[in-house]
Amino acid sequence: MSDNYSLIIKNGSCYIGGKFQNTDIALSRSKIKKIGKISLNNAKVIDASGKIVLPGVIDTQVHFREPGANDAENLESGSRAAIAGGVTSVFEMPNTNPPTSTFREFKNKLTAAKNRMFCNYAFYFGATPDNMKELSSVNTLEGCCGIKLFAGSSTGNLLVSQEKDIEKVISNSSKIISVHSEDENILLSRKKFIKEGDVTSHPVWRNEECALESTKRVVRLAQKYKKKIHILHVTTKQEIDFFSEKRDGVTFEITPQHLTLFAPDCYEKLKTLSQMNPPLRSKDHYERLWDAVEQSLVSTIGSDHAPHTKEEKNRKYPLSPSGMPGVQTLLPVMLDHVNNGKLKIEQLIKLVCENPCDLFGIKNKGYIKESYDADLTIVDMNKEVVIKDDWIESKCGWTPFNNYKVKGFPVATIVNGEIVMENSKIISHAKGKPLNF
Repeated sequence: MSDNYSLIIKNGSCYIGGKFQNTDIALSRSKIKKIGKISLNNAKVIDASGKIVLPGVIDTQVHFREPGANDAENLESGSRAAIAGGVTSVFEMPNTNPPTSTFREFKNKLTAAKNRMFCNYAFYFGATPDNMKELSSVNTLEGCCGIKLFAGSSTGNLLVSQEKDIEKVISNSSKIISVHSEDENILLSRKKFIKEGDVTSHPVWRNEECALESTKRVVRLAQKYKKKIHILHVTTKQEIDFFSEKRDGVTFEITPQHLTLFAPDCYEKLKTLSQMNPPLRSKDHYERLWDAVEQSLVSTIGSDHAPHTKEEKNRKYPLSPSGMPGVQTLLPVMLDHVNNGKLKIEQLIKLVCENPCDLFGIKNKGYIKESYDADLTIVDMNKEVVIKDDWIESKCGWTPFNNYKVKGFPVATIVNGEIVMENSKIISHAKGKPLNF
């Protein structure tokens, strides 16, 4: 029988070829088989009337903490959080214990993910001052999305802080380099600004200069060696001004947190739960980040999902660790911004579906096309939800958006042709696969 479909999505408003079309999508196993008017057969059917069907959402920055900090998260629980929030694929970070900075540890992580992750996945390879040989050949690694460079210290012990070592990493890299861009020497010199018990001193310590000087340096080195770099979680208006000039081979990301929360309000309300690196900053920075979104300067929005337990976060600053969960709230928070007129849905699709695939070279994802992989996210733009801690699938069990009301919500997540989440219920086993590049 030619109509050998495994799942049919009927009557949805589907984002195809740069516009929305009211059409049907038929899936056959893990592929999109047909787009158009489709007659029903024995296949399972999703009625997407009144809903929007998006290409599968990709979160390009998550920390699932395995190995080393499994009390806060692991590959299984983090991927459950992803699909609960409408995310079909993630890029997971290497600052674990031990770090993912050798071929052996990279293979161990792939093995650990097999049959345990609910979403599709790729892993970053961590840069160190001493692994140049590996960095020059990571382009052959299955499931490797790129190289992660920590130019400033954050969670974990992956750090490349000296310019000569940063230059070695960039010049030897065989894949795109994603950068945590803070200047370690400035961080060390400004430790005197840390006030014990006062988390509002966090953005004073990790100030704008710390971010800007690091970003200028890595961009200069990347352009010297004609390498592609992607600056993660950009937070300052000074960096946006810097990026507003043409920078060949340089792209950057913003997080939903930095587009939603700002100082001093976030620190007054959330205390150390709002502590992250780089920090949440004042409203003038927040507004300039939104300018960058409006002007299409930004390439991706990634959650920087970085969970810690509530007990750890409630320690007295600066003993409280930086980072917050975000993979499950990325899409609801950004859909709410669409409904509030902060950006268009087409812009959001570029930032979390298309651009990650175009920029990192992911094969057969990011678009709704016949023969492409059947990763899809179905959203209800009229659904209103108050986000609560008890909805969070992450092992950490909390979100900075607890009691935050959103309009626009994911109602189904389809991974490799199978419904894995429907109406906030996870209904499948872990069947995620490594991404192909």
